[in-house]
Amino acid sequence: MTDLRVQVEQALKGYTDPYLNTDLVSAGAVKSIEIDGASVKVEILLNYPSEYLKTGIAQMLQVAIENIEGVEASEVNIAWQVTPHKAHENLANIANVKNIIAVASGKGGVGKSTTSVNLALALAADGARVGLLDADIYGPSVGMLLGVKDGTRPETEQEKFFKPVIANGIQSMSMAYLVTENTPMVWRGPMVSGALQQLITQTLWDDLDYLVIDMPPGTGDIQLTLSQKIPVSASVVVTTPQDIALLDAKKGIEMFRKVNIPVLGVVENMSMHICGNCGHAEHIFGEGGGDKIAEEFGTELLGSLPLSKYIREQSDAGLPVVAADADSEVAMMYRHMARNVAARLSVLDNQVVPDIQISDD
Repeated sequence: MTDLRVQVEQALKGYTDPYLNTDLVSAGAVKSIEIDGASVKVEILLNYPSEYLKTGIAQMLQVAIENIEGVEASEVNIAWQVTPHKAHENLANIANVKNIIAVASGKGGVGKSTTSVNLALALAADGARVGLLDADIYGPSVGMLLGVKDGTRPETEQEKFFKPVIANGIQSMSMAYLVTENTPMVWRGPMVSGALQQLITQTLWDDLDYLVIDMPPGTGDIQLTLSQKIPVSASVVVTTPQDIALLDAKKGIEMFRKVNIPVLGVVENMSMHICGNCGHAEHIFGEGGGDKIAEEFGTELLGSLPLSKYIREQSDAGLPVVAADADSEVAMMYRHMARNVAARLSVLDNQVVPDIQISDD
């Protein structure tokens, strides 16, 4: 029986999780192995949203176990849960929010808002409860990208709190919901910072695994204030392969590191253009910039997204690609990126690896 137990563990170690970059035994995801004669039952708990993946993983592991001599039947059950992470221990938690992910860019025009929206939708597509906050007071666009009708206003409670606007299955809040699209926000930095803190803390978020914040572009006072006063768990930096964008992305990474917020990695937008007629791929903005930044700063390239007319058309129509066609090639790129984000966040803390409980009935 001991030999069989060892063989089961070895079979489980034969599968490397593509997002944790290790086997499930080493990751501490195997919670129990039960051996009853020639039957084996395994319980696995993943620490990132895995609703889309778990059935396929379970089937692969079940086949691997049943290939062991002496095993006649196996059962592999996979569940997942999202645990809270917080970079600043001296800041109070936001009520009903486990993790806050700031999506930032050193400059505008790199597709940060489109990335934020599709990241939030991709996390939700894998089963997580997700909120999206549009922190770009001067140019809020999340409402439009989510297809929220102009003039939509959030419900209020106790004349103090906002209820988030539900769009495409996620909770959202934006200054655009509080003003008209023709109202310019002529505010100084401290006023903007105060307004954003109110939007975050006075919104009645409902049991979120992740709150994605679409940050304003740049690395100025607003970004620093938010980073220091909001318990951000980690950040993602969006760039394009252009040299000037990469230079600004480096500044964004340095900003987060100076305020002790982990940088999960870099998302490279517009990494290549694919011709809609012939399918030829061309790196019109440069090539390999995201990889170079990730290597230089000891972080990871979380995903590379193409310059795509389809992405632009869906965004303009208020139907982000992940919501419009979750199984399309482009949507799968966003979903792969989102799993990288969630998995990297899940391993930030040096968590104690639980003992595997093994019983022989």
